[in-house]
Amino acid sequence: MSLSQQQRFPRRKTSVRASRDFVTDVLTEWRLTPLIEDMTLCVSELATNALLHAVPPGREFAVRLSTTDDLVRLEVRDSGDGRPVHRTHEPDTANCSGRGLYIADRLAAELGVRHHVVGKTVWVVFEKPSS
Repeated sequence: MSLSQQQRFPRRKTSVRASRDFVTDVLTEWRLTPLIEDMTLCVSELATNALLHAVPPGREFAVRLSTTDDLVRLEVRDSGDGRPVHRTHEPDTANCSGRGLYIADRLAAELGVRHHVVGKTVWVVFEKPSS
């Protein structure tokens, strides 16, 4: 059985918290609460990146969750033209930023970026916990 839910968020700092709440609510509804901690951390990082680097003023970003029999996918889509830097090595601890995609990559089973004519989608995939 596959399910999908999406919500759009305005370009505001409060949208990061709202996106975490959305992910928590959906995962609770789908009875996937063991994934809440890691997936809310990922959406925080991806939504923050969208706000800081990708969403032009006056635009929104979208958060989408979908599930299949074995996987849960989290996507953050924005309309910016930035190119995310996906680091495969641990970021310099002296810097206060630059860790978002690294953290998401470490938590998820898979991470990727899909570019569109306008904007991009950054996504992570998690394996469903055993019942």
